[in-house]
Amino acid sequence: MSAPSGRDGRAVSPAVAALRRLPNPRLTGIGAGLFAAAVMFLLGCLDQLLFDGSAAVFGVLFLPVSALTAFWVRPADLVTAPIGVPIAFAVGIVPISGGTGGLGGRTMAVVTALAVHAGWLYGGTLVAGLIATVRKVRLMRARQRRMLLAAQTARPAAQSPSPAPAPRPAGRAPRRPSQR
Repeated sequence: MSAPSGRDGRAVSPAVAALRRLPNPRLTGIGAGLFAAAVMFLLGCLDQLLFDGSAAVFGVLFLPVSALTAFWVRPADLVTAPIGVPIAFAVGIVPISGGTGGLGGRTMAVVTALAVHAGWLYGGTLVAGLIATVRKVRLMRARQRRMLLAAQTARPAAQSPSPAPAPRPAGRAPRRPSQR
C-alpha cells in the first residue's frame, strides 16, 4: 500500500492524512459564535457535574473550542472568530461560576469568574485570532498568486500582433470629453 500524497505529489504523514478525513464545515460568523457558545455551555455543565466546576478543566477545554471555531468559520467571516470566542467563554462560565442570592449574586459570580480566569479567556482569544490571521494571510497570498498567474497567461495573448490604430490627421489635437 502506498503512502497518501498531498496536492503537490509529496507523501504526507499519517497524522495529516487523518486530519484531512475529519469534517470541514464552514460556519457563518453567527453560526461559529453559536457553535462556540453552545459547546462551551455544555462543557461548563459537564465540568460542573463531573469536576465540581474546575476552572482549569474549563480553561483547557476552551482552547480547542477556540481553535475549532477559528478553523471552521468560513473565509468571509474570519474576523468574527476572535470576537465570538470570548462571548462563548462568558456563556460557558455561567454554570461553573457559582453564586447565590438571586440574579445579582449570580451576575457578580460570573463577573468575578471572568476576572479571575481572564488568562484562559485571553489565551483562547489569542488562539482564535492567530488561526484566523494565518488563514487570512494564506487566502490573500493564494489570491495574489492566482492574479499573477492570470496576468502571466493573459500576457502572451496581448503580445500577439494586433491591427495598429489609425493615424490621426496632422494638425488636429485629440478631443477632450468636454469638447464633444
